[in-house]
Amino acid sequence: MDRATNQAAINIRKESSIMNTWQQITHFAGFDWAKDHHDLLVLDGNAKIIARLRFGHSAEGWQRCREQLAAFPKVAVAVEGGNTMVIEQLLASGCMVFNIHPRSSKSYRQRRQPTGNKTDDIDCLALATALRMEGQDWKPVAATDPHIKKLRLLCRDEVLLIEQRTALVNQLQQALYEYYPTALAAFDDWTIPPAWAFVIAFPTPQALVKAGKRKWENFLHANRLWQPDKNQKRLAAFAGAMELRVPDAISEAKSILAVALATLLRTLEQQIQKYRVLITECFQQHPDHALFETLPGAGAKIAPRLLAELSVDASLIDDPNRLQSYAGMTPVSYQSGQVSAVYLRRQCNRFLRAAHIFACKAQRALCNANNCGLSASRW
Repeated sequence: MDRATNQAAINIRKESSIMNTWQQITHFAGFDWAKDHHDLLVLDGNAKIIARLRFGHSAEGWQRCREQLAAFPKVAVAVEGGNTMVIEQLLASGCMVFNIHPRSSKSYRQRRQPTGNKTDDIDCLALATALRMEGQDWKPVAATDPHIKKLRLLCRDEVLLIEQRTALVNQLQQALYEYYPTALAAFDDWTIPPAWAFVIAFPTPQALVKAGKRKWENFLHANRLWQPDKNQKRLAAFAGAMELRVPDAISEAKSILAVALATLLRTLEQQIQKYRVLITECFQQHPDHALFETLPGAGAKIAPRLLAELSVDASLIDDPNRLQSYAGMTPVSYQSGQVSAVYLRRQCNRFLRAAHIFACKAQRALCNANNCGLSASRW
């Protein structure tokens, strides 16, 4: 099949909305992805294997996949989640795509292979069979508005960078604990750039004492840390930095690590700020930004995250129970015989859950500041 015929089949499938109902599906495909290659297996309605394909992760490989799928105009594809690019490529081919949770994918494979055998072909067959038998109750992946897709990825990547910053801060504090307790006690918040600048400017207790009071005061003024109620205590601590001595070998080695971590944190913070600018611009361009800005507890950082996560599937808004489960707000119940327990829901959208929790905390703090009289149990 040439490219023109392949593209025509895809266009017909999209324009005529063939894939709108499950009853119209005639073929069921299982897709197993890897780093350098992917596997596709197609079943007909009688569970007969009618096509197999292994192709490389390249433009030519994906073209072969599209040509193979175009031979089945009414095909649905089940793919294990975790690879956004694969799902986007399958959606672009015009297929009905189902994103399968890895735990469910493992259960389907074990159901077919209780002996524990595992190959790429077995994975594809397990997904295709599960799709054929149970797919009518599954929810297909919906095409996302490009603007929302960009905002969601920006917000999620920003969260990942913030998590990386937290990890680096923890490493920096541990390094300082081992040789430089004066620096560690000088700042309550180690997520701010002035704390990192202090480590770079005075990497060791010896360097701090040698610098003298004038340079300490200049540093505090330059970084807007001059606070009358803390100055005397802080300067006294700087002067006594050498009272608790550690071997020079430890101080020299650990100071190199501390400066390296502080430098990484400064660079990472610059990138996080760039993300913040891009997210704000993207958020302001969305027509619903004003609505999300008015949500209780949703500030400049939380509102874009809520918009990005809640706009992926509009049907969530109409079903509060489903929305709570999606956000991880409802617990998981376990009951067997006389055993009954309730657990935290971990299989959920962790980004939406974190945004919701932060919004609730911000609203509670605001109410406490304004003496709203709301009890903690309300939150």
